[in-house]
Amino acid sequence: MTKKTKKFGRRDFLLGGGSSILLASTIPTPAISKNIRRLNMVTTWPKNLPGLGTSPERIARRINEATDGGLNIKVYSAGELVPAFGAFDAASSGLADMYNGAEYYWQGKNIGFNFFTAVPFGMTANELNAWIDHGGGQELWNELASDFNLISFQSANTGVQMGGWFNKEIKSLDDLNGLKIRMPGLGGEVLRKVGAAAVAIPGGEIFSSLKSGAIDATEWVGPWNDLSLAFYQAAKYYYWPGFHEPGAGLATGINLDTWNSFSISQKAIVRQVLAYENTYTLAEFNHHNAIALGTLINKHNVQMRTFSDEIMSELKIISEGVVEEVSTRTEISKRIFYSFKDSMKRLNEWSSKSEQAYMKARSINSNKKD
Repeated sequence: MTKKTKKFGRRDFLLGGGSSILLASTIPTPAISKNIRRLNMVTTWPKNLPGLGTSPERIARRINEATDGGLNIKVYSAGELVPAFGAFDAASSGLADMYNGAEYYWQGKNIGFNFFTAVPFGMTANELNAWIDHGGGQELWNELASDFNLISFQSANTGVQMGGWFNKEIKSLDDLNGLKIRMPGLGGEVLRKVGAAAVAIPGGEIFSSLKSGAIDATEWVGPWNDLSLAFYQAAKYYYWPGFHEPGAGLATGINLDTWNSFSISQKAIVRQVLAYENTYTLAEFNHHNAIALGTLINKHNVQMRTFSDEIMSELKIISEGVVEEVSTRTEISKRIFYSFKDSMKRLNEWSSKSEQAYMKARSINSNKKD
């Protein structure tokens, strides 16, 4: 692809990047003598949002500690240095050294990015890890990201997501027709097929949009984050399950020039910290989602609703067609799609005889009173 070089002024260089010129101009002499690299990370998340907002801060702290201060990363939340959806371009251009966000936010760059966050009726968190780490996913991701002067890694997973918040009951697909709903990625593409107006809104803007009526409904993450953002104050019904994000993977992308400037040991440390954070956040979200769900129901009287089997069946059929159609538009996204599809077929055969079968068995007589 043809790359465009963006020109930056002095202020831009003072704000970001990982070049030696920047370092020499912004880091005090004692820091240079101690081999301290001062880097920056931009995120798509509201500041201090539980899980999503705190994870990048934790990544920065752990990398700093593991390198004995050699890599010192300053984290900027959405809007502090660049807008939430400007994080990718900032890291790609070198304005920032790295970003932390959800890859499906970049589907306008290439539809293939969706597969490294979530696709409707796609992989669970465990399956996504298996494909990316062992099924060829990371290699394809490297190829895709390198076109934008980036290298990206899994660095969080929020697990199975909820279906969303609505101010009216959804009893058939017709009830989705005409709704303006916040849902990014391929899930949004599916909703457009049934007549909904799907929009992508940064997390920090969802509550006000829902409260004002600018949107009629929203999906976000799950009970922990939904409780913290008080969506229960703006919508009446809380639906499950979420068809669109069965195991949402999040990523840390690093400017390739910055990455290539790291030593072998620094690269190893960054990889290990991100891999650990990926596992850590999945456990964190599962733990806190379970607690927060009880709070939403028992304290805030949230009305839980399930999408009917008929709705889910129809959404699955539509999803399969949409995902294949949009994902075969470019050569790289087509290869990503078929790799994902082949791995998911194998993983589903195993999951149906392992976790799925066990969960079904565990639910037997679960309502029986002691």
